[in-house]
Amino acid sequence: MTFKVEREIGENLLSIETGKLAKQAAGAAVVRYGDTVVLGTVVTGPPREGIDFFPLFVDYREKMSAAGKFPGGFFKREGRPTQKEILTMRMIDRPVRPLFPKGFKDEVQIQIMVLSADLQNDPDVVGMVSASAALAVSGLPFNGPVAAVRVGRIDGNFVVNPTREQLDYSDIDLVVAGHKDAVNMIEVGARELPEDVVFEAIQFGHKHGVAPICEMLDELREHAGKPVTWTPPEEDNALQEAVHSFAYEKLLAAKNIAGKQERNDAVRAVYDETIEHFCPPDAEREPQYTPQQIKSALETIHKRIVREKILNEQKRSDGRGLTDIRPLMCEVGLLPRTHGSALFSRGETQALVTATLGTAADEQIFDELMEEYRKKFLLHYNFPPFSVGEVRRIMGPGRREIGHGALAERSLEGVLPGPDEFPYTIRLVSDILESNGSSSMASVCGGSLALMDAGVPIKGAVAGISIGLVQDDERHVIFADILGEEDHFGDMDFKVAGTRKGITGIQLDLKAHGLPFPLIQEAFELAKQSRFHILDHMDKTISAPRPDISIYAPRLLTLHINPEKIGKLIGPGGKTIRALQTETGA
Repeated sequence: MTFKVEREIGENLLSIETGKLAKQAAGAAVVRYGDTVVLGTVVTGPPREGIDFFPLFVDYREKMSAAGKFPGGFFKREGRPTQKEILTMRMIDRPVRPLFPKGFKDEVQIQIMVLSADLQNDPDVVGMVSASAALAVSGLPFNGPVAAVRVGRIDGNFVVNPTREQLDYSDIDLVVAGHKDAVNMIEVGARELPEDVVFEAIQFGHKHGVAPICEMLDELREHAGKPVTWTPPEEDNALQEAVHSFAYEKLLAAKNIAGKQERNDAVRAVYDETIEHFCPPDAEREPQYTPQQIKSALETIHKRIVREKILNEQKRSDGRGLTDIRPLMCEVGLLPRTHGSALFSRGETQALVTATLGTAADEQIFDELMEEYRKKFLLHYNFPPFSVGEVRRIMGPGRREIGHGALAERSLEGVLPGPDEFPYTIRLVSDILESNGSSSMASVCGGSLALMDAGVPIKGAVAGISIGLVQDDERHVIFADILGEEDHFGDMDFKVAGTRKGITGIQLDLKAHGLPFPLIQEAFELAKQSRFHILDHMDKTISAPRPDISIYAPRLLTLHINPEKIGKLIGPGGKTIRALQTETGA
């Protein structure tokens, strides 16, 4: 049986239909917005034995046939996911994952396919809706629905799901996701907009896009959804109490050690001792519990210690107060042959950023579903395993590295000069040398310093900070400059980047069900105070771009030629201009 719901969202009709395509999937839905059509599917499998995480896999693909195009390359077939597809996979995963209940460990795969693209309405937010619609009818224990829209602002007026052409004139590109009552994912790229304008854009997107789409999804689930049959597993209170009695005081003492490596070593020793106590290797009979069960109980205690210290004592694992920023260190010009370089450290997080200037020949060409375009600004983020003292396989950039690089790039893009003012292609590379929380925002700070060191006339210095949240049924605490374990055990990682004038980039990741609007305002205010504190330190190192570019950078000269003499420049059959290109490298 097919079922369809329709409603006007923004300037187009949004249609959500289930029961027609992909009927062997646990859930499937086709979403149409304008002439953009996206299929979302969900399948599930039994949990793998011994896993301690929720195995959710999101795959999003833009088929070139959707826009009547051939894939590039020799094989003329889609291959590995593009950067845009990877970023969309992350964008869909982040609001969906926290809405599954604790204890649910079934394998879940969400696959989104773009079937038709009108080249005006970006299919990424349509894909988010299709994923939520498929989950709504799947019978899985999904505490949704969740929806997403894009918001632009043109001449001071907000627009829901602006077209590609409208976005060219917009001073903000905001994607907001959430359920009917709150927001649980935000991505922003903006041109130095004040906090109140960005907050108003979030509210506008939720009221005029997210909430009404969620009402449509509720109607879809009511008429076409399968019943939920999953029941949460019973907690073993006896195990939790036994592990708590043995390990709590030891773990508490380990957590009071200031240094990250020393603290982690002490915590690891407590874990090993506890597992050996309950699962002795030389036991004559099979232990009552598995090492994985003991580790899970320890994680519960570990999480409670971190959260209670913040809630009850207003203190962090490293002894800081809620609004304290770790010690800052900035340095520029430390690498002599690069066109620009900077080292930015915040506590135990350290980013080395280099800037390279190039010509139009160095621009990156993207042949994607929506359009073929060239990029003059690139930021690449690398996270080697030594940055956290680990041994791992060294491979190409993963989804996390691509996502962090895109966030830092988006946060700096709003202050770059136009091509008429500065015609160079710019590449930043951020190598994370140490990491203990918010390395992407360290990349923003280091990237801003490196651009100034390279002589790029940016509009202003950009700094970024991560705001955390811990809450229970009665209280909430917001704090600045989160550590890695506060990200892991906390409820929120709210990254905000900007200048003294306003916001240039945001990324909200949430583990809680949703973030009420008053908490967003509170986070904005703390992020602004923290950002200004970091900018003060950065200004002491370099407060304005260098007056000239590096002597090792290419020199670009622009000559205006009389149109009547262009033929002489080109020469017969292009002979003269080719000779000039060969001789000068132009």
